Amino acid sequence: MSIDWLAFLQVFLAALIGAGVVVVFYALGLRLLVASGRAPVVAPAEFTDAITVITEKQARRAEKAAAKAARKNPLTPGQKRLALAAAYACFAVCAAAVVGGILLIVFNH
Repeated sequence: MSIDWLAFLQVFLAALIGAGVVVVFYALGLRLLVASGRAPVVAPAEFTDAITVITEKQARRAEKAAAKAARKNPLTPGQKRLALAAAYACFAVCAAAVVGGILLIVFNH
């Protein structure tokens, strides 16, 4: 049995670069989404064990803080629309990277 170390290195680098692309573009997309005035607020959920659940009061406080931050946004409406479009483009890059990886796994086997 022999190991093709060059192929192993190629797979390792592809996985590292793919993960980096997804993380960077997702973070940038979230940042642009917040800059456009659409901060994502997640409703509390009931989980067990190690996951901390926020109360309704904490959720309302987070929504109020997001609304206040949106009012203090120094961007013009055009800049907000551009930031929102760029955020969606970043999320599309993430989705394309994930779908491309899945297609490589399924059809390159």
